[in-house]
Amino acid sequence: MTQNINWYPGHMKKTRELIQNNLKMVDAVIEVIDARIPVSSRNPIIDELVSAKPRIVAINKSDLADEEANRLWKQKLTSDGDAKAARSQAVIMNSMTGEGKPQIFSMLEKIADARTGSSAIKPCRLMIVGVPNCGKSSLINRMTGHKSAKTGDRPGVTKGKQWLTLENGMQLLDTPGILWPKFEDPNVGMNLAFCGSIKDEILDVPTLAMELIKVLTQRYPELLRERYKLDALLGEGDESPETGYPIETETDAALANMHEMALKRGCILPGKRIDYERMGRLLLDEFRAAKIGRITLEWPEA
Repeated sequence: MTQNINWYPGHMKKTRELIQNNLKMVDAVIEVIDARIPVSSRNPIIDELVSAKPRIVAINKSDLADEEANRLWKQKLTSDGDAKAARSQAVIMNSMTGEGKPQIFSMLEKIADARTGSSAIKPCRLMIVGVPNCGKSSLINRMTGHKSAKTGDRPGVTKGKQWLTLENGMQLLDTPGILWPKFEDPNVGMNLAFCGSIKDEILDVPTLAMELIKVLTQRYPELLRERYKLDALLGEGDESPETGYPIETETDAALANMHEMALKRGCILPGKRIDYERMGRLLLDEFRAAKIGRITLEWPEA
């Protein structure tokens, strides 16, 4: 499915060039990632571009993710000993409430104090980067103390670069969200689509919802069952309520569960047909708003 997604339009190429051309002007980089998908939302291009600059990794949207997973990811991203992470620090963020804001300002002050030469005389300059819809604009508004950046629940809200002044007087360069040309792991594209970093308009929503049902059935079955008031989740070997035949594959099981969820939510078309489009959008919206529960799709390896 993800191989058909046009995830690298022209404006993302321009964003890469923007980051590349302005990186020499900044003292540090704030990389914003989605706490639900800390691997998939870390753009490998950022590692290539940022190189040796001090970096703060903001694990944003932490209120939507599993609390234990947040703690483990902060520990891993702070203590990871490889070369590219050697100058990185991590902080758990919730841009909507301001959680993590004091910690990130404290980290920035230490970076500013460590500067030498002529750069130490000027206000500290920063760049903020991340994939689309990771919450960069909401975080910026928290750090500036007012609505400096446009926010939205869809990717592509920020269109061009803008310099902003933070509450502590530091200068921040905002950049549009940037994806990358090719996902080596198809699960990365799927995870980004689940969390809204790829526009729904270019996706097959019912199929995407079925893929999400597969994942949640494996990792958070009770949350899925409780949210949609299902007596049980159907699996391979069970009888399909719709056809009466045994369920043979994981995809068939996801479709059968989606059918039952649609009946519970009244997603019915004339002629008693299931409205899979409406059910798919409902499921994705409720996952993204954490109405199903606090869910993390990627956990650090033990």
